Amino acid sequence: MGIRLRTKGTSYGVKLPENKLTHESPIEPIPLPQKVIIPLHQNLGAPCQALVKRGQEVLAGQKIGDSERFVNAPVHATISGEISAITTVINPPTGQPVAAFVITSDGADRWVELEPPEEPEALSVKEILGKIRGAGLVGLGGATFPTHVKLSPPEGKKIDTVILNGCECEPYITSDHRVMLEYGEKILSGLNIIRKVLSPHNIYIAIEDNKPDAIDHLEKLILAMGFKEDFKIIPLKSQYPMGAEKTLLNTLLGREVPIGGLPLDVGVVVHNVGTAKAIHDAVFEGRPFVERVVTVTGAVKNPKNLLVRLGTPLRNLIDYCGGIDGKAGEIVLGGPMMGISQPDLDFPVTKGTGCVLVKESSPIRERDCISCGRCLKACPMHLMPTMLTKYAKAGRYDDCKKFYIDNCFECGTCAYVCPANIPIVQYTKIAKSELIKRAATR
Repeated sequence: MGIRLRTKGTSYGVKLPENKLTHESPIEPIPLPQKVIIPLHQNLGAPCQALVKRGQEVLAGQKIGDSERFVNAPVHATISGEISAITTVINPPTGQPVAAFVITSDGADRWVELEPPEEPEALSVKEILGKIRGAGLVGLGGATFPTHVKLSPPEGKKIDTVILNGCECEPYITSDHRVMLEYGEKILSGLNIIRKVLSPHNIYIAIEDNKPDAIDHLEKLILAMGFKEDFKIIPLKSQYPMGAEKTLLNTLLGREVPIGGLPLDVGVVVHNVGTAKAIHDAVFEGRPFVERVVTVTGAVKNPKNLLVRLGTPLRNLIDYCGGIDGKAGEIVLGGPMMGISQPDLDFPVTKGTGCVLVKESSPIRERDCISCGRCLKACPMHLMPTMLTKYAKAGRYDDCKKFYIDNCFECGTCAYVCPANIPIVQYTKIAKSELIKRAATR
């Protein structure tokens, strides 16, 4: 059996205009900012508690927030300087206020002393997980689930398959593509660490076939690094939302995650390629997670892929790319399908920021549903978006559960194909939020 397996595809989802403006743009380090804003809650799970105070001097890489909760990832100073203020920012995915440190740079970029292990290959699984947690790693595909938690399946949950996700199926975004091309050795090293921790039978690297250079590059590296018998690349038809975990599992393995469940419930763990690279940095170099690659694209004069310190204001990224080009009036964190509009240009880059999309937006008038069925045909989870919208509009949120609203991962495919311009995802989000509120009061 070769390294590259047969290309797979799915009949669900949609083919989107790719608009990968930056796919040939090498990663550029952006100049260090004069200040950074570090929210104390940048992961799916518990927030951090402050470990430093206003007026205190900190070093880059110094831990400034942590928690005793298991589902948490600590945060670190990303530049050296002074904790000049403690402020509040709005967490885009939840809309909730979050405490944040403002660090004013001293211009020196002084670092804590990194402690790479003398023999990384000799580390135990417990030691590896400790280094990953200590580095503050989260899933870099957007979900920001703490990486050490994902690598610690509960007792009785046997993981037989690991999938490394390099699909990057949203339009415009190319940060993962460039990471595969420029940090391929570190990605495979990180994947090998994942293999040591989980001991799976199968390890697949999933990449959409619109990235043939990344497929070729990783294939050559797998051979050169001696992983030919261990890692297999599966090219996938370029179709949105191929990169979603549940879509990947169904396409590659024919497995369906139970409602309200996780991939580990069917023996699978999925990690993003950027996460694998960060795992290598944490374990082999003792490096905390303080910077990431961000695609800045759309209506900017010079779209780029940038290496950015976490906490850098969005304004700095856009200015570095030549500023806004044209009449763009919306900044989106993420892609056009699942991204979240961000009105504040002083909002910081966080662990989950993989793309800053500058776009022109115009009001769209919602019309009545014409029962065309396009959303049903396109939904990758085989749901009935028409019924979810109907009940959400009527405030009958409990009825949404009868149509498996918990299985919707809000990919936006339904709204994209809707000829009536119904914001189906927004109605779904409202229903989910109300159901969570009701559950909390029972």
